[in-house]
This record gives sequence, C-alpha cells and structure tokens, in this order.
Amino acid sequence: MIDRHTTSSSALRVSGTEEEEPPVSSTNTNINVAVKQRARPLLSKKQRQRRSNLVAYSFIAPNFLGFVIFTLGPILFAFALAFMHWDGSNPIQFAGLDNFFALFHDSAFQAALWNTLIYTAFSVPLTLAAALGVAVLLNEKIIGRNFFRTAMFFPYVASLVAVAVVWNMLFNPAMGPVNMLLYTAGVDPQSLPGWAADSSWAMVTVIFFGVWKDLGYFMVIYLAGLQGINGDLYEAADLDGASSWQKFWHITVPQLAPTTFFVSVMLTIQSFKVFDQIFMITQGGPGTSTLVLVYHIYNEAFISWDLGYASMVAMVLFLIVLAVTVVQFRFTRED
Repeated sequence: MIDRHTTSSSALRVSGTEEEEPPVSSTNTNINVAVKQRARPLLSKKQRQRRSNLVAYSFIAPNFLGFVIFTLGPILFAFALAFMHWDGSNPIQFAGLDNFFALFHDSAFQAALWNTLIYTAFSVPLTLAAALGVAVLLNEKIIGRNFFRTAMFFPYVASLVAVAVVWNMLFNPAMGPVNMLLYTAGVDPQSLPGWAADSSWAMVTVIFFGVWKDLGYFMVIYLAGLQGINGDLYEAADLDGASSWQKFWHITVPQLAPTTFFVSVMLTIQSFKVFDQIFMITQGGPGTSTLVLVYHIYNEAFISWDLGYASMVAMVLFLIVLAVTVVQFRFTRED
C-alpha cells in the first residue's frame, strides 16, 4: 500500500510545481556590506592621530621607564641631595648651602678642579689633532691600510684593565721598555722620567694614555667625514696647482668643520668626566697630582660616605660641562 504523502510529493516533482528558493543576487550582498560599513562609526582625524600616538608610546614606554627609574630619578635625587647631609645610613638632614661653601675650603676639590682643567686642555686638542692626522693618512690608498685601521681602533675596544696593565709595564720607571729606549738613546739615568710614579710626570702619563686609547674611535669618525667630501674639490685644486698642504687647509679642514665640532664636544665632555684610567693607573696620585673631579666624587661618596657633599661636587661638574658645551655651540653658530 503506497503512502499518500509520498505519492503527492512525487506528483509535485513530476509536474514541476515544487517551490524553489530564489537565488541570492550579488546586488543584495553589496547592499548588505555597504549598510554594515555605514553602521560602523567613522574615526575623526584627531581620534586616528590619538590611536597612532598610543601605539608609538607603547613602544617607547619600556625604554622610557628604564630611563626614568635608573637615570633621571637618580639625577634628580642627586641634585636634591646636594643640599643635604647624609652618610647612607643615618636620616637625611637639610644642610642648605653648607656643602657649597665647603667647596671653597676643600683643598682636594681645588686640586681636582685644576687637574681636570689641565687634563681637558691638553687631551682634547692632542686627541683631535692625532685622530685627524691618522684619519687623513689612512684615508689614502696605502699598503696594509685595513690592518692599520684595525690596529689603531683596537685600544678603544680592548679591556681597560688589560690595557692599563700593559701601559704600566711599558712605562715602568725601573724596567719599562720606554725608559730603556731613552737610556739607550743617551738620556742620563737620573733624568729618566718616573711616569706614573712621579708627581711631575703622572699627569703626562695619564694624558698620553687617554690620547692613545681614544684615538681610534675618533679616527673612525673622521674617516667617515673624509669619505663624504666631494672629490671634485680636490680635482679642481689639482688643476689650479694647489699643494697638498693647501688642499688640506683650504678643503679638508673646512669640509670637516661639522665633524670637528662633534668630536670636540664629545672629547670635552669625556675629558671632564675622566675616571676609569685614573682609577686603573694612578688612583689620583702621587699625592693629588692626578686627582680629578670624578675621582674626588668617588672618594667622597664611597670612601668618606659624605653623599651630600659628593652630590654638590657632581652638580658643580655638571654646571661646568654645561657651560663649556653652551659656549662651544654658540661659537660654532657664529662661525
């Protein structure tokens, strides 16, 4: 017996009268997408800029937080501590200007300030001139140029402890190779320099060491500047019959003026805050002949534990460096 519902559905299929779903047109789909897009709120230019800034700040935030916590915070605390008495264990006491007036009665501070000025006055021009001279020489096409560039740069990247030990061995007053060469050249043994062991020669030794160690780094900077000079200038000078010295003085030196300014500023700041080579070679001695401001700060802060006074010396050093840098920028701007 045939089911009545089955029969009727078959009849509908046969007769072609079964209802079919209408096809979805592409026009309707586009209309629906357009309606959805129109329903989304459009961001204004200010909102888009704010969102872009938030993304940028999210990338900057980790480094900036580290700077605030480990650099800016201690600097501000040191400025505040300059007007306090504190030994690191007892409660902080307000000192007013006592630490500032104590500077005028501190012979060690006066010696350190004078030695720092002497070191800066000699090391900056010597390093600048030596770096420029070596850079000009190694910019030429000479045999073994890459080897000599590497050899000149090596002291800058070498371990300071190892370099200082080697330097002390070379300049040992009793058995160092330098004094042996001087003795062989005919220098009287009583007139041989005592280098780091002699108060008259200790600062000279430290200056030579600083020039030798920093020479390679600033040589690389000058090499970059030399390779940026237009070669047509030298060709025109050759056509005019200019000598090598005239080309150097009238082309190389003026073209390297921005590089020289950068090197002089960096060298000045570095010379005022010299510490590591003093610590490794002379420890500020003999006496106070090589005592500099940063080493004096170290002694006051971590040997005498007078953190307030050490902060005052640090603030004075900061103001001196700031003043010298501003003067350098102003003179350069006028030129």
